[in-house]
Amino acid sequence: MKRNKQIRLLALIVATFAWPAMANSKCSTDEFRQFDFWLGNWQVINETTGAANSSNAASMSKISKILGGCSILEEYQTANGFRGKSLNIFNAQTQSWHQTWVDNSGLLLQLEGKFVDGVMVLMGEVIDKDGKAVEQKISWQALDNGDVRQIWAQRDIDGKWQVLFNGRYVKADVKNP
Repeated sequence: MKRNKQIRLLALIVATFAWPAMANSKCSTDEFRQFDFWLGNWQVINETTGAANSSNAASMSKISKILGGCSILEEYQTANGFRGKSLNIFNAQTQSWHQTWVDNSGLLLQLEGKFVDGVMVLMGEVIDKDGKAVEQKISWQALDNGDVRQIWAQRDIDGKWQVLFNGRYVKADVKNP
């Protein structure tokens, strides 16, 4: 009887302390921290070339670790009501990063890529109104002043990259709702 109590106690200790630690240990490697420079509450300034209108107003973005540090959640919103979210994870099986972006315009964008030389570069495709696949590339880089630069480009019909969004993330004191 005493032995059964000891076994149950040991099982309880393992279930309470060891199992969660083992589950999260998979997400504690350096690869899972490569995108941590993007974490925080940000004011996002659209610096896209030629953009000189109200869409140039700052937006807000909250980037946080979730699921025990295994994933990064992005919550983005503009002053005019556009909202989007992304879920980001380092896929240990493929040794690459994955992002799934969804927004209130109905866009689904799935990207894959790597963190190389201090830049996170993720690529994927969207289907245009004519049913053709259009290649997308988004990169993020921590700047020396603490800001983060995000460039979203798509490949045009001539094979050249056209910048769709050039954003600068600046730390914000206010929390994103």
